[in-house]
Amino acid sequence: MATRSRRPGAKAALLPVLLTGALALAACSGGGSSSAPASGGGGGAGSKTLVIDTSFDLKTADPGRTYEPTGLIVGKATYETLLTFEGSDVTKPVPALAESFELSKDGKTLTLKLRKDATFADGSPVTADDVVFSLNRVRDMKGTPSFLLDGVEVAKTDDTTVTLTSAKANAALPYILPNPALGILNSKVAKEHGATTDPGDKAEQYLNSASAGSGPYTIESFNVSSQVVLRANAKYWGQAKPAYDKVVIRNVEAATQKLNISRGDSQVALNLSGDQVAGITGGLQVTRTASANVIFLLANRDPSVSKVTSDPKFAEAVRKGVDYAGLLELAGEGSVQAPGVIPSMLLGALPPEAAAGRDVEGAKAALKESGLVNPTVKLEYPSELTVNGLSFQPFAERIQANLKEVGITVDLAPAPVTTALDNYRNGKEELGLWYWGPDYPDPSDYLSFLPGKLVGLRAGWKAGADKELEAAGDKAAAEVGDDARKQAYSDIQTKLNASGPFIPLIQPGQNIVTAASVTGLKFNPVWTVDVADLGVK
Repeated sequence: MATRSRRPGAKAALLPVLLTGALALAACSGGGSSSAPASGGGGGAGSKTLVIDTSFDLKTADPGRTYEPTGLIVGKATYETLLTFEGSDVTKPVPALAESFELSKDGKTLTLKLRKDATFADGSPVTADDVVFSLNRVRDMKGTPSFLLDGVEVAKTDDTTVTLTSAKANAALPYILPNPALGILNSKVAKEHGATTDPGDKAEQYLNSASAGSGPYTIESFNVSSQVVLRANAKYWGQAKPAYDKVVIRNVEAATQKLNISRGDSQVALNLSGDQVAGITGGLQVTRTASANVIFLLANRDPSVSKVTSDPKFAEAVRKGVDYAGLLELAGEGSVQAPGVIPSMLLGALPPEAAAGRDVEGAKAALKESGLVNPTVKLEYPSELTVNGLSFQPFAERIQANLKEVGITVDLAPAPVTTALDNYRNGKEELGLWYWGPDYPDPSDYLSFLPGKLVGLRAGWKAGADKELEAAGDKAAAEVGDDARKQAYSDIQTKLNASGPFIPLIQPGQNIVTAASVTGLKFNPVWTVDVADLGVK
């Protein structure tokens, strides 16, 4: 669906980011809502079986093809990547299968030294040849995650060294490599079952039934509509051995997730809204944090689409007219206001104090300066899509009421996701309400909001519309050091907020409930939860 089936604003191949992350994190279930214990053990407190309830956004367990949220949970448990992130911190990549890494001063070459003790589930060593095959397979097979390595050449320097080379500076690459879609395959086993480095690859069926990775868990059974069962890797090479013998990940709608966790039929519930967790009792643990999804408004700059929204002063009036505190109240606990398009946990995010505040008189003044008198606009948004358990309808209604006080009449135009997405992706929405989830946790992913880029074009903002901002984007993309990049992306968002067609609204909360027996849970915006981090009291 969206760029990774999780966001409507993301790459065109994954639907827009709107669906990006959204569908996976959303509370809409695609199937099994059974509340009975999973086969193989119910997993009470202290049990060696862990039951996780989530709303499936799952297509495959093949790391070269997966990019949906549930698939990334499975991939993180069964495959290992060259680099990773610790816990919730996505601002600093750390070694995993690579023991060290170094980015060249020009940002074009990433050199990785491999560990010598890592082994696959069958006991064979992880080699540089496995790394080269796996990454080339992702890039050249042209599956959903192939864009992650667009323009990147992968080569074996020696038996313990691999280099990744980009034609242009690519400081985001260390932040991309932790994605479970770039998990390293046992190339010998994979090739025996049809794996190749071209679109003719036929290994998916095998990889949906067995693991060819080095992760702490292996696949026992896999069903895209009901449940995935993982088994502890008996030959796992790492020091931290899996705490659970079996992990059952079930497809369960949000309301049933709450019921199951409350009565002990599961130990983890991943998709509860702020309202649903508000009444959680009985010694259960609730982890509340902002998700990486950013809900935003766009005011189309194309005069042929709207003579109203194309006036920059109209966007200023909307930005000042929205009641952000009211939207946060609707969103519930764990949600935060979005100061810019880059979410709070990523490098380059604006500080909370940079967020817009409501200024009704300022909004009226901006509208008067535009020359528009009592304008009427149509607000489009997906009617059935939910993000982190939240529907767009209440937000649209609140924005409608907010802007009425300013002198702007908003006609609500909800539509099925497919219809709404067509208008959004084709740049035909006058006023749109959507969300974006990161393709990867690096600020460069948000250059898509600039003129002439993916999301910019969806807002009718063509190349050349703001040459100063476009030049700043080019400069930011070429920066290498974290300090320079942080400043560059902060400056871009400040300018974007001042003169762009986008109004960042909120980051919905990510609410995860666990049994008292479960330890070590940390929300991560890339893979939601690392099963291997979960322990048992």
